Amino acid sequence: MTTQPLLSLADLRKSLPNGRVLFDGLSLHVAPGEVVAIMGESGVGKSTLLNLAAGLDVPDAGQVLLEGTDLAALDEDARAALRSRMIGFVFQAFHILPHLTLGQNVALPLALLREDPAQNMARAAQLLASVGLEGRAADYPAALSGGELQRVAIARALIHRPALILADEPTGNLDPETAARVLALLVAQLREAGAGALLVTHSDVAAASADRILRLTSAGLVPG
Repeated sequence: MTTQPLLSLADLRKSLPNGRVLFDGLSLHVAPGEVVAIMGESGVGKSTLLNLAAGLDVPDAGQVLLEGTDLAALDEDARAALRSRMIGFVFQAFHILPHLTLGQNVALPLALLREDPAQNMARAAQLLASVGLEGRAADYPAALSGGELQRVAIARALIHRPALILADEPTGNLDPETAARVLALLVAQLREAGAGALLVTHSDVAAASADRILRLTSAGLVPG
């Protein structure tokens, strides 16, 4: 029996407002629990590809299917609801809110889903412990290093048990040694959660942690 792909990008075409075609006929399938790294030069469209996968942008042609659901067939509210349930995000710039505690930052996705606040904070504390920040839920982000902030971002991305993680240069602001540790932690957490992931990176070290490495070029995706 064939397993349905977690994420399917089918014959995507996307152009910039100036008319330059980023890619045409691009297809990619990510299996449940699979980690796929996308590499490529700046400006080739890696972040655009992630935005399409998340339903934050729409292709000029082709389909984006998340567990078989065509994102283009949903209205904006339905796409947002699907994202909040099924997708977690990890960004280069962390996007940790300075006025919230670490626990509150991590619990944000559950708050958006209107889950029970006490249970949210308990799970946030559990996730923080799993990324090496046990007992830090009441701390504020200003007290943390860059590597620690990215650990908080990883915990936040996983707290609502998403099926898919989208990571855009998640170690781009970290020194190589810290980046290697954070990437190992991210992949370990993905394995433990059984989540699939699409990881955009310039880093060979980061890409090496994936199940597959693909390179995005003007000719489309090629094995990395």
